[in-house]
Amino acid sequence: MFKVVEKFVSINGEGTKCGELAVFIRFQKCNLQCSYCDTQWACTEDAPYEEMAASDLVAYVLETGVENVTLTGGEPLLQENLEQLLLAFSDAGIGSVEIETNGSCSLQPFHDKAYRPAFTVDYKLPSSGMERHMHIENYARVTMADTVKFVCGSYEDLQRAGQIIREYRLIGKTNVYFSPVFGQITPAEIVDFMVGEKLNGVRLQLQMHKFIWDPNERGV
Repeated sequence: MFKVVEKFVSINGEGTKCGELAVFIRFQKCNLQCSYCDTQWACTEDAPYEEMAASDLVAYVLETGVENVTLTGGEPLLQENLEQLLLAFSDAGIGSVEIETNGSCSLQPFHDKAYRPAFTVDYKLPSSGMERHMHIENYARVTMADTVKFVCGSYEDLQRAGQIIREYRLIGKTNVYFSPVFGQITPAEIVDFMVGEKLNGVRLQLQMHKFIWDPNERGV
């Protein structure tokens, strides 16, 4: 059984499928406490949730008629038997599955699996307070089907992101995105940094859903 705090259909607000319809399934609980977290209400062990079996989630996705599925949280990789859910999606012909993960959990269990989803992997920069928890070994496993996302809240964050991109040679290995912490740094500052560092192959992305709806709105 899976602990689901909310499920809904909306558009992808970020990532390689930004602007496309997606079914979102948000799981309870996270192992990190980022300073800028905008889903803190879903991250604690006492957050209200609905228990759903893999078959329930497959049925829900099929009923929506939407092809893209995004598993988010919280931290989806903390869910027990997640591989079972991914296999159930695959068996049902649901092939476009993405997992948004905070970067602290290993991707190894999903490596080379036929039902491997696409991963959007955060790298938690200094302003998050959680950088020490990053699972660096994941960068040997990401592919061009995946994304590494740097959520930046300061110039120090930008500098650190540039270091990580170069150190692990992420450009050309995977999709690389910069995204501002909403209200803490301007997109223009990030663009200036990208120009100064000649960061070809890196994309700036804004959280589209926070411009369409109230930034604190749930279920969008």
